[in-house]
Amino acid sequence: MAALCERLTPNYGLYAQMTGQGDPHGLRVVLDLAWEALTVRDARIDFARQAEKLAELEPPGDDDSFGARRAVEAVAALTTLLDALQGELPEAPLEVSRLSTSGVQAYVEMSEGAEGDDPDQAMARLRSHPLMDDERDFQETVLEAAEGKLDREALKALRRLGRNDGVSNLGLNADE
Repeated sequence: MAALCERLTPNYGLYAQMTGQGDPHGLRVVLDLAWEALTVRDARIDFARQAEKLAELEPPGDDDSFGARRAVEAVAALTTLLDALQGELPEAPLEVSRLSTSGVQAYVEMSEGAEGDDPDQAMARLRSHPLMDDERDFQETVLEAAEGKLDREALKALRRLGRNDGVSNLGLNADE
C-alpha cells in the first residue's frame, strides 16, 4: 500500500502546482511517517493525528476537477494505509489498489476519448493501454515483493520502486 501511495503522490503535487491549493510537503511528511512505522519496530506515531492532518490536505469538496479527483485518491489511499497500520483491515490493500487503478482508468478515458465506442471497444482499449499495462505490472511486482520477506532492505527497495523517479501512475511528474 505504501508503494502505491508513493506512485499517487506526484498526482497530488501536480494538483497543488496547478491550483495553488494543497500541501505536497505535508502529504510527504505523513507518507514518510507511514514508511517509518513499517521500517522501525518501535516507532511511536500518532496515527489519529496524522489522519487529521491528511483530512486538512484534501482538496475542497466543491472542486470536481480531474486534478482534484486524483489528489483526493492520493489522500484517500494514504488514509487507508494509516488505518491499516492502526489495526487489521484485510480489505485495505485491495482498496488502495482500486484507487490507483481507477485513477489510471479515468486518465485513459479522459485522454483517449471514448465517445462513439461501444462498451466492449472501450474496455479493450483500456485493457491494452500502456498506462494500464504499467499499472498492472507495477502492482504485480509490489505484490510479489510483499509476499517475500519484508525486512528493512526489502522495504527500502519497495519505497524506491514506488517513487518511480517521481513519475505517477498516470505517467505524470511533479516536482514536490
